[in-house]
Amino acid sequence: MGEYKHNIDSKGRIIVPAKFREQLENSLILTRGLDGCITIYSHAQWAEIYEQLKKLPSTKKETRMYIHMLTAKAAEVDIDRQGRILIPSSLLEVAKIEKESVVVGSFDHIQIWSLEQWEAYYENASESFEDIAESLTDFLI
Repeated sequence: MGEYKHNIDSKGRIIVPAKFREQLENSLILTRGLDGCITIYSHAQWAEIYEQLKKLPSTKKETRMYIHMLTAKAAEVDIDRQGRILIPSSLLEVAKIEKESVVVGSFDHIQIWSLEQWEAYYENASESFEDIAESLTDFLI
């Protein structure tokens, strides 16, 4: 949980906050996330996603499109000794990240956003937070 502002260096690396590194393996999966971010998963989480996706009908166009969007630019990355990961340029482009970014913890995964995209997304979501909560009451505990 939490959000941490970090800059992407000239080589496309970002520091993974120590709080998150403590809970992660050294090797991670980066992929295109929803809402315009990059999502980071552990290998175990990625395996769970794979198992769920295998259950979807491959004859459906939406299934194929989703799998292509999720996996085409996905990459396995290692955390280096300085706590950084190298983000492929293709994912930086998808997420519109140039320099300023935000690393956001979201229960079971981590997201990386461009600072500008995150601020706009968060402001928009904040304005509808109560309405969203009300619409989800049947699903919430």
